[in-house]
Amino acid sequence: MRILVTGSNGLLGQKIVAQLMSAKVDFLATSLGKNRNTNCPSNVYAEMDICSEKNIAEVFNFFKPTHVIHTAALTNVDTCELEPENCRRINVTAVKFLATACLKANCHFQLLSTDFVFDGSKGNYSEEDVPNPLSEYARSKVESEEITKQLPIQLFSIVRTIIVYGTGENLSRSNIVVWAKEALQKGQELAIIDDQFRAPTWADDLAWACIRICELNENGIFHIAGPETMSIFHLVERIAQFYQLPMSQVKRTDSSTLNQPAKRPPKTGFNLSKAITLLGYKPKKLEDTLDLL
Repeated sequence: MRILVTGSNGLLGQKIVAQLMSAKVDFLATSLGKNRNTNCPSNVYAEMDICSEKNIAEVFNFFKPTHVIHTAALTNVDTCELEPENCRRINVTAVKFLATACLKANCHFQLLSTDFVFDGSKGNYSEEDVPNPLSEYARSKVESEEITKQLPIQLFSIVRTIIVYGTGENLSRSNIVVWAKEALQKGQELAIIDDQFRAPTWADDLAWACIRICELNENGIFHIAGPETMSIFHLVERIAQFYQLPMSQVKRTDSSTLNQPAKRPPKTGFNLSKAITLLGYKPKKLEDTLDLL
């Protein structure tokens, strides 16, 4: 295997790079701009603009990958809602460019997608459930999935996930678990919603599953997430309990108070049976990861 990783400066990208290095798999880490991960050697890093077909072709010709794990995306849901053209450029057009390059190179293309492709009316979604996106971000991901599915079945996989958390170097964005831990430790007053339900996903588990799909030459859609679905309020409550921090400054609220530009699905969570059966996926519970942050 020769794996090209996009978005290697991001949290998931950094975890994938670490596991590929540990397994001594040939890889090339790529992101827009300089390498911000000091654990990624410079000789296995290249700058790549996923919105440039020419730049993608140059990197493919140089590295000749057998697999691409595409983690790079515009994932700020409200930014996508307010900047739909930029959202489509990064989340849709770039996928067209990468999928086309993979087809030419007979290379497996793995797309990272999201629980937000669903409307959240039922939760515990399986890979066979039909998407019904509520936001520009979600629509861009559904469209990128459709582009990916036009590849021959052996040349693609789609990995949907939920609230990825963990720690990394020089990240451009935090995540709710790390943010909540720090805010609780500082005793900040928090208003946390209790009407959205998610299954937080340990980034190392997700990275393992992405690589495992490539190793086994699996294809199609996989749901990869944490094993428990909980409200955001309950998530913060469990973090507080684990670190023995007070909840007295945490107020329970609901989504209507946030005035967010983009609509969110109320309840997601995944049926993980396929990943458990085909990949041997064993996701960690929240409390099993908190002492690793």
